[in-house]
Amino acid sequence: MKTLVLGGYGNFGARICRALAPGPGIELMVGGRDLERATAFAQTLGGHTRGVRVDAQSPDLAQGLADLGVDLVIHTAGPFQNQDYRVPQAVAAAGAHYIDLADGRRFVCDFPAALDTAFCGAGRTAVTGASTVPALSSAVVDHLAAGWQGIHSIDICIAPAQGAPRGEATLAGVLAYCGAPIRVWQHGQWTEQPGWADPVKVQFARMKPRRGALCDIPDLELFPARYAGVQSVMFRAALEVGLAQQAFAFMAFMHRVGVLPAPQKLAPLLHSTGRVFDALGTALGGMVVRVTGADAQGNAARRAWHIASDDNHGPEIPCMAAILLARRLACGDALPIGAHACADLLALPEFEPEFARWGMVTDLIDEAP
Repeated sequence: MKTLVLGGYGNFGARICRALAPGPGIELMVGGRDLERATAFAQTLGGHTRGVRVDAQSPDLAQGLADLGVDLVIHTAGPFQNQDYRVPQAVAAAGAHYIDLADGRRFVCDFPAALDTAFCGAGRTAVTGASTVPALSSAVVDHLAAGWQGIHSIDICIAPAQGAPRGEATLAGVLAYCGAPIRVWQHGQWTEQPGWADPVKVQFARMKPRRGALCDIPDLELFPARYAGVQSVMFRAALEVGLAQQAFAFMAFMHRVGVLPAPQKLAPLLHSTGRVFDALGTALGGMVVRVTGADAQGNAARRAWHIASDDNHGPEIPCMAAILLARRLACGDALPIGAHACADLLALPEFEPEFARWGMVTDLIDEAP
């Protein structure tokens, strides 16, 4: 299967390429606008891997993909917050499958309606959000609440290690909603809360408590529709260094009062200076998903799933769903035709070999309701 990774030498794309290069049935292409970088990186991977120049913004992208004979495109060139659908449209026109790592709320939530007709017509699969959210997060919620009569609340917090590699594009994506109003499902109704403001304390199984603040991700919209009867859905990010978390809260305040109209423009500066906090942090990061509801007997229940990732391996997690789906396609396993957000496609046990590969530790804890 000829597989092209767009942004293949970037922060997440390189990880996906390293995972797929030795795999059976995959002829890998590292794609990007810089052919020299793509080729140099491809040469480090060996096997049937080569670098190709691909400009995702080119009006001739569909023809270029067809000329390459691509069977699958994995799109990692974010941020997706303000992207349109020209890349998946070109992939459908080229008659290939499509997977992306998008976590932009509108990009993911509007994706099926915008692209289902094109991919059904091509007889191909398109999957958006094959990343930590909503692919892993939905798999965890399904696992925690298996057999329950209903879910009342879902509370998720991601906690990156201070020392983990982070891309400028990722930083620009999270800054895009810093201080902006975010629609959140709370107490059975939609409300608005500012992004990255008002951090609260979050407990983890194998890490010290951190303060987490609201982030705008697809789950906030997908989960109220996916889990009938859920009353509250929350997603926070908890930076390891308190000063960094306070800096984001301050930028959120500055945006709300009109002094900082476009926080994402600070991404290059913050990316270049962010390492000053590294001495205050560690290589340990993680995530927690908590659900409350009624168990199989109708009793009040509360369960939490934790993952802890040491040695700065946390950025491997957003890549895992795309890797698993690509391997499935390469093995000839069919995925549903059409365009889909990445929920119901992967179960939590499918991730566990990838967790083990990177020495990640998980805990499932029944907590007091």
